[in-house]
Amino acid sequence: MIDGKVDISKFQDEVKPIDIKYYLIKYSRYWPLYVTSIFLGLIITFLFHRYSVEEYEVQGSILIKQNSSPEMKILDRSNIFSGSYRLENDILLLTSKNLAAEALQGLNFNVTYYASTNIKEVELYDQSPIHVEVDTDFPQMELGEITFTMVSDDEFVLTIEESGFFDFLNAKAAGPIDEDILNRRFKFGEEIESSKSKFTIYKKKNLKSNDKLSFTIHNYINIIDEYSKAIVVRPINSYGTVLQVTMSTKVVEKGRDYVNALMDSYIEYNLKEKNQMTENTLRFLDEQLYIVEDSLKVVERKMLDFKVKNKLLDINSEFGGVLGNMQSLEDQIQSIDFQLQYYQSLQTYLIEKGHDYSDILAPSLVGIDDGLLNGLVSRLIDVSLNRRGLLAAVNENHPKVLELDEQISKLRENIFENINNLVKNTENRKAQALSKLAEEDNEFAKLPIAESDFMALNREFKLRENLYNYLLEKRAEAGIARASNISDNSVLDYARRGNLIFPKKANNYGFAFGLGLFIPLGFLLVYHYLNNRIVDQVQLKNVLRIPLLGTIGYSTKDTNLLVQEHPKSMVTESFRSLRSALFYLASEKECKKILVTSSVSGEGKTFVSINLASALALSGKKTLLIGLDLRRPKISEYLGVENLTGLSNYLIGKASREEILVKTTFDNLYVVPSGPVPPNPAELLLKEKMNEFLNSLDGEFDVIVMDTPPIGLVSETMDLMRFSDINLYIVRQDYTHKRYLLMINDLYANDQVDNIYAVFNGIKAGVDVYDFGGYNYGYGYNYSYMRKNEYTGSYYDQEDKKEKAQLLKKFLAKFRV
Repeated sequence: MIDGKVDISKFQDEVKPIDIKYYLIKYSRYWPLYVTSIFLGLIITFLFHRYSVEEYEVQGSILIKQNSSPEMKILDRSNIFSGSYRLENDILLLTSKNLAAEALQGLNFNVTYYASTNIKEVELYDQSPIHVEVDTDFPQMELGEITFTMVSDDEFVLTIEESGFFDFLNAKAAGPIDEDILNRRFKFGEEIESSKSKFTIYKKKNLKSNDKLSFTIHNYINIIDEYSKAIVVRPINSYGTVLQVTMSTKVVEKGRDYVNALMDSYIEYNLKEKNQMTENTLRFLDEQLYIVEDSLKVVERKMLDFKVKNKLLDINSEFGGVLGNMQSLEDQIQSIDFQLQYYQSLQTYLIEKGHDYSDILAPSLVGIDDGLLNGLVSRLIDVSLNRRGLLAAVNENHPKVLELDEQISKLRENIFENINNLVKNTENRKAQALSKLAEEDNEFAKLPIAESDFMALNREFKLRENLYNYLLEKRAEAGIARASNISDNSVLDYARRGNLIFPKKANNYGFAFGLGLFIPLGFLLVYHYLNNRIVDQVQLKNVLRIPLLGTIGYSTKDTNLLVQEHPKSMVTESFRSLRSALFYLASEKECKKILVTSSVSGEGKTFVSINLASALALSGKKTLLIGLDLRRPKISEYLGVENLTGLSNYLIGKASREEILVKTTFDNLYVVPSGPVPPNPAELLLKEKMNEFLNSLDGEFDVIVMDTPPIGLVSETMDLMRFSDINLYIVRQDYTHKRYLLMINDLYANDQVDNIYAVFNGIKAGVDVYDFGGYNYGYGYNYSYMRKNEYTGSYYDQEDKKEKAQLLKKFLAKFRV
């Protein structure tokens, strides 16, 4: 109590800040909308799962063995620390078209079979009851979906079906159609041929008449492109050499077979590349054996003829050592010539070839034991194989290819230099051997001519025989090496089962649930953010700076005289609570003057004025209701009194005070009608006569309620506030805009108005009302416990129930905002 007045501001300070509970209550009341949205989302997701073709992921893994010897790394210092380089080449090789072509050779993927169900089309793969064998030698055209229909036990017909609206959900592929083979009867095993296609259909399982399925014939090149792109290869971890081979497929068995075939083809490719040197050695040795064998037969025939002609001669034992030395020297010279021949062929090979030296013959395989040359050639072969494997996936301008080319160029230069040195050394050894052989020849010349000729033939025979045995030995060694060779790499895990990757059912249902919850919630948040109307008390208190005195419920009665005609209604009790709050304000006044205004028209100020005056009159207070809204008078219409003579007549001197004071049919309630609408209502209310009129009423009435125009639309209301003790500012729920309150806040903040209090009018169920756990209250001890805008218990009459709405209307009422 300050100077006999109630300090209403303390109520404002006692209001606790709004926490998360406000928003939970505010938006949880829309639970039917959330449930409906979530239900629709789950239904749509279920239908999407039902009608979409599932996609799976199959995986296999390959172990890549890094078996490069330290010696090879020392010979090529540029690649000592690049352990992952070969792994990248393997990844490119596994995704190459060449390897995909090798993997597809053993798989019948050029024909795809489909079966139609009531829900969707699915691929049959190995479960197809028919097998289409395509003639690969014929220039086959790729065919779109062809429908196979049984017409008898051993006959069928090929047709096409029109595309439907939902064909985008099917697994089939569209394409051109060979019209020449359509609508004709064929038998199983009969060759179906036209200018565009040639294939034969075989029966694998029993079929009934009118059984249908469809198939598509693919182009082999397109299949290679498709499957090479479908493979994803990546290391399982950064420190290991295990590659994971992954493929997405709509048929698990089909994807599994391709991944396994691809890994097997990779192992075979690796083994074939590893055997390349052995194959080259065997081919070289076979060529040399063919030549030596022919010359050996010729010499053997000469010896036989010589023995027959001259009879068998025994050579003098004293020349046996000479003959042995000569044979040894000739063997040595033959071996040197073989080495020189290899060096010459190696130089020619290096000159003629550009960058691919994978077919080169290693020196160690032909008996040349020079360690440096063997190491350089082996390194050149490895780099050439890496380059060839890399070119299966990239072009020749790729940086890694260019890097390999540079390594090959350096290795060629080193090999050329090494060969030149070896040739010089070998020629020196040959010259020494020839010199010693000439000396031995001089000793051998002392033999008789017949014996000398025989020994010459025998020497030639022994030489070729030794060379032939040497080549046979090397060929046997190469054959054993090829038979015992195994791939450096191995399949770690074959693909066995598939993991569903589309549709992700658990994720999709969770996503549908989340969208079903957050889409309506987001819509409501946006709507409430964009909605500028006051919808609840919390929002009102956050915007309005003047104290809130009381709240008035929404009336469903067909009358504006609610307090008088329905004294036990809920809304009437709201006015009683407001009346109680007013008793504490301006209590020192013998005649309280209460001014009622609002921001704009339609907020219920006249309704509040009439019923507040009625509530005061029912309490025994002699109450006068004055219609000060001279522009749009409504009080006389609501109270049912004449408006021919009223305040406007009095102010212009055409009526007396007694003439405009009208007693209503209700006890203690009087009214002063507005009277005819004057042309200058603002100036009329500013006359001194208005002040005299109000002063004359002080001793006669206990309470004067003044219904005034909206303060936000006209200017006279501000002038009328100088006559009032209490000013009530009406705010209507879901009607008053937030921007309307800016003016009254400014007036209150600048002390241009005082003793002004807000009344929240028209509170009803079905809108965003936050009732603080059930208590709808204002200042001045105006409390009332409600649920859904109805009082609990049986203390008050409830509002009239309208005719029960239909089920749809009742459901939609839940979402009224």
